[in-house]
Amino acid sequence: MVLRPLAIGATAALLIMGCGGSDPRTLRAPQVASSQQLRDELKGATESRAGDFPATRGRTLQQVADVLDLTGPQVGLAGTVYTVGDNRLAFGVLDQKTGFVYGKTAVYVADSPAAKARGPYPAPADLLVTDPAFRSKTAATEKDPFAAVYETQVALRRAGSASILVVTKVGGKLAGAPAQIDVTTPNRDRILRPGQRPPAIHTDTVQSAGGNIRSIDTRLPPDDMHDVDFADVIGKRPVALLFATPALCASRVCGPVVDIAAQLKDTYGDRMQFIHQEVYVDNKPDRGLREPLRRFRLQTEPWLFVFDRTGRLTARLEGSFGFNAFERALKTAL
Repeated sequence: MVLRPLAIGATAALLIMGCGGSDPRTLRAPQVASSQQLRDELKGATESRAGDFPATRGRTLQQVADVLDLTGPQVGLAGTVYTVGDNRLAFGVLDQKTGFVYGKTAVYVADSPAAKARGPYPAPADLLVTDPAFRSKTAATEKDPFAAVYETQVALRRAGSASILVVTKVGGKLAGAPAQIDVTTPNRDRILRPGQRPPAIHTDTVQSAGGNIRSIDTRLPPDDMHDVDFADVIGKRPVALLFATPALCASRVCGPVVDIAAQLKDTYGDRMQFIHQEVYVDNKPDRGLREPLRRFRLQTEPWLFVFDRTGRLTARLEGSFGFNAFERALKTAL
């Protein structure tokens, strides 16, 4: 059997952008009773460890895949930009009949199916649900089938195509979901990278919008991350700049990530400036991207950029990211 990406169905396409290590990570769930129920449901998915999965033992990625069932769940990747070196790999595991699948999950990677596999890299699920006080009408909830996203760190060794094998424990058995990603060299990555300074931009504020917050925020209700222009604070204090359009997102993740920003702002807002920037001119996709996104050379969203007080980028996240990933990114600048 030849390892190849499975055709991604309509459900998986919702997760794709269109608009690690072996240490286990602890799910940071909202502290409400209903979220404890969700935490229990996701327990296996949030506690993946390398020992839960077969060792590679010098086998190729194809050989690892050959002993797995590849006819079940598929993988929907939540990012588009990958470079030679260490990369964040975020994704959902989806079943055409039952929707999103949650279970112990890990990733294997190789330069090609015939190359030696590296891994397993545990990929714990990261929660997308906030406390009720921070939920918008487009938010993820405990009953939402897409309540968490898997994430790990993988090392990509060369530019070109890389083969990925996501392995999830489903019904007591290990199921494999293959995929491929395009890898570029860091010097060809057009998106701002850690250590670099941002382009000069102005972000929309309530004042610049003449008090019409609905014109610069599609979230319902609007958030409170539009008080300050990025140009006025960059290089003066840490900044978390989030590009997202909750109501117009081509995927289902923009609403949840803005809600997560709102809840983390409640914790870190005294140490960091949170800025939410909408994506489309006049909130109309057919009018193209707003100037800040063009200056940042973005073609997908959401994106999070975190800057330290000197104005240098310390972390960036593309696509779907939950509480753990968002909070880790913030801490790089504090």
